[in-house]
Amino acid sequence: MTSTPCLPFLRPYAWRPLLGRKDAYLRFYHLARQHELQQANALKYPRIRHGVTPMRIPAFRDKYQNVETGSVADEEVVLRGRVQHVRRASSKLVFLDLTGEFERVQGLCNFRKLEPSGATLSEFKELSKLLNRGDLVAVTGRATKTKTGELSIDVTRLPEILSPSLIPLPNRLSDDDTRIQNRHMDLLVNQSTADTLRLRAHIIKYMRDFLHDKGFLEFQTPILAENAGGAIARPFVTSATEFPSKELALRIAPELWLKRLVVGGIEKVFEIGPAFRNEGIDQTHNPEFTMCEFYDAYANLEDLIGRTEDLVSGTAAFCQELISAKLTSLPPIDLSRYARPFRQVEFIPELEKKLGFSLPDLADENAHQELMALLREHKVDVGDDGAATLPKLLDRLASIYLEPYSKEAPLFITHHPVCMSPLSKSFTCPKTGQVVSARAELFVEGRELANMYEEENDPAAQRQKLVEQAKLRDASGAADPEAMAVDEGYVQVLESGLPPTGGWGCGVERLVMLFSGTRRISDCLSFGNLRNVVGLSSGKRTSLPSEGQEEDGGEGTATATESRTSAATGAAQAEKKF
Repeated sequence: MTSTPCLPFLRPYAWRPLLGRKDAYLRFYHLARQHELQQANALKYPRIRHGVTPMRIPAFRDKYQNVETGSVADEEVVLRGRVQHVRRASSKLVFLDLTGEFERVQGLCNFRKLEPSGATLSEFKELSKLLNRGDLVAVTGRATKTKTGELSIDVTRLPEILSPSLIPLPNRLSDDDTRIQNRHMDLLVNQSTADTLRLRAHIIKYMRDFLHDKGFLEFQTPILAENAGGAIARPFVTSATEFPSKELALRIAPELWLKRLVVGGIEKVFEIGPAFRNEGIDQTHNPEFTMCEFYDAYANLEDLIGRTEDLVSGTAAFCQELISAKLTSLPPIDLSRYARPFRQVEFIPELEKKLGFSLPDLADENAHQELMALLREHKVDVGDDGAATLPKLLDRLASIYLEPYSKEAPLFITHHPVCMSPLSKSFTCPKTGQVVSARAELFVEGRELANMYEEENDPAAQRQKLVEQAKLRDASGAADPEAMAVDEGYVQVLESGLPPTGGWGCGVERLVMLFSGTRRISDCLSFGNLRNVVGLSSGKRTSLPSEGQEEDGGEGTATATESRTSAATGAAQAEKKF
């Protein structure tokens, strides 16, 4: 192998802050690095070969964690990973830091140990010059432990470059735009980014195991259908070549499909999957997200509340255990906040207490106008965006007067007015005489976390509630495009008999935000929010900082951008729709 002078000439600049855009620098570095590897006949991208025992870095650390200091294991193994650091102690001694599956191991490359394999000193020196931070390599050797007690692999053959990094891997990324536009780099450089997404994966598994242990079966339901029901939200509409005359919609929730399964005898069923709502983007909302819903025949509201407390407190303890052992970049969780039982407040009695007056009959057709008049009389400002319809007005009042209680501790808000819950069973509240729903919402730290209610199983009552919702959609001057349409097919299914059923829904990203300590939903999504994804899919090449350079910027960058591009304010205020 012969060395090329171009990359050594360029390398010093990789460690200096560069002003302005770095596209030209990256192109120069890419060409120089590629040329260097070609000159050394090292740009090969070889296939994986088996012979010596292959081993993952976590398995290596687990198997040899008790090896004695100074001793060398008998077994020769092959480790594959990404080079994080190359430290050249001398012309005959190089240290490598390898990472794989979020764990690290040190490689000791001592030429004296490599000579028996036939390696020459010139090959050793050339390879030590070629190896760069970011390269993927295969290292053959034996486990050992240094005098400082660090588990290492004592290399016995020249490391093999499996996939070189042709652009510099920075030591740090802190600018929000750069991080999200180069998510792969963000994951490699910032441990907290990877830890947040790893926590998401563990939370989903925990929820799935929790429900399996309770006897639930997991089903998949349609994402594309003619109608989008099961929540109060605006759907995405599309078409299919098979049905050119029909308008199809992406689902906004799997609820109506899962309840069809309950009617069909699947009495304990759940689904964890994507949902789509054609609404704004802000710190806590994204048009595409993941939700978990379960339906339990013969369960009532008290059962659902108890199960929610079990799940949330259990998830908190599970996440804290992970954070203390593996996901160490995330902040610790105060488990005392999730001690059972959680506080409960009833919607109407507590709201009347805070407002200082009694609400009108909310089931009356003139309730919206009467409530608005009372609010004006008592000088209660709800803003223009939160008063378009009665459900939105009540939702705004709850966000002002009830939800803030959850900043102190988890809070269940129970027994919402019936107009806010068209799919839940209803009854007359003995305290207020109002018709309310058998429903509860869980709020934590000011955000809705879960929604649950006893499902309406009276076909006639369900149809009437959907008709009332449709009136909100069609009313002149106060149309609500998020209101549910009448789904006659679902009403017909209820005629076959839906058992008294408890239904429950939770946005997975909300749980991840809560237990990871992040403020933005985009941090809990593999490639950020929809705005980020649209930018990435355009194929525009984005700039990276040079190696060793720290990008300026901070959390406020993306936050301000997300806030500016939120959709209509009314949609953001009417978000209680899991």
